[in-house]
Amino acid sequence: MRMNPPIVCLMGPTASGKSDLALMLARQFNGEIISVDSATIYRHMDIGTAKPSLTIQQEIPHHLIDIINPDQRYSAHQFALDASNYVNEIVRRGKVPILVGGTMLYFKALLFGFNELPSANQEIREQLDKEALELGWPHMHQRLMAVDYETATRLKENDSQRIQRALEVYILTGQPLSSFHQDQQKRYWQGPVLSLALIPQDRARLHHNIELRFKIMIEQGLENELKDLRNRFQLVPELPSMRCVGYRQMWQYLEGEYDFNKMMESGVYATRQLAKRQLTWLRSWSNLESFDPYQSDTKELLFQSVQQYVTCHF
Repeated sequence: MRMNPPIVCLMGPTASGKSDLALMLARQFNGEIISVDSATIYRHMDIGTAKPSLTIQQEIPHHLIDIINPDQRYSAHQFALDASNYVNEIVRRGKVPILVGGTMLYFKALLFGFNELPSANQEIREQLDKEALELGWPHMHQRLMAVDYETATRLKENDSQRIQRALEVYILTGQPLSSFHQDQQKRYWQGPVLSLALIPQDRARLHHNIELRFKIMIEQGLENELKDLRNRFQLVPELPSMRCVGYRQMWQYLEGEYDFNKMMESGVYATRQLAKRQLTWLRSWSNLESFDPYQSDTKELLFQSVQQYVTCHF
């Protein structure tokens, strides 16, 4: 088997129909799916992450789902290593690896490596400022110490600007700021890549789907799921798992910070903002074939593109 065999990547914003289209492609081309999602990696977080059902996972193998507990952490660097290993295993079985998801940082880590620090994120900075106002920057410094000891030991406990930036980088990438001073230039994937993206042109329809999906999660029992998680694990709102859209807002509801309507409103808004950030990433992506998921011929066009690629490379 050759090193770095071909891969198919299907990207897109949340609630754009990626999972269903990936299943179609996996069925048509004898594929296995590698999830590129920083939320579905967590065990027991099923409702709020819209994981594929066990029936679907039994039909089409899915990888990098349910790999860590909610009180654990996982980095984009680790994803790149794990995804590379699974791609090689899938090809060894004579199947087509299909990577699907909306965590663009994971795709970037795999395909390009880290060659620069992430840009500032206003939403995260505002949240960190809010927490610092309540708890103080010495507390935030201790929080940084837990995830990036090397950087924290170089900073004074009231160096708010640098503490904020270090925490921001960790939240965005899953990696400590200190690691970016080391060799982050490695590109994990050198083989051929077919990059496909779902870019909805009808934003109103996307927003409607987002709202509908969030309501369904509430109806399916997101509140009880989070209550159970809080009973089973030692969770704090700063954990990456609890910063996932939906869980974060439900946490605030359980803590009495939001009433039910505010939680719903905040959850839908946060999901829309997530989709907006995902689309911003995609607009800057190179060598990307884009498709409108709401067009009637999207399935046919996707099929033709993948068929041509598979015929050429497999």
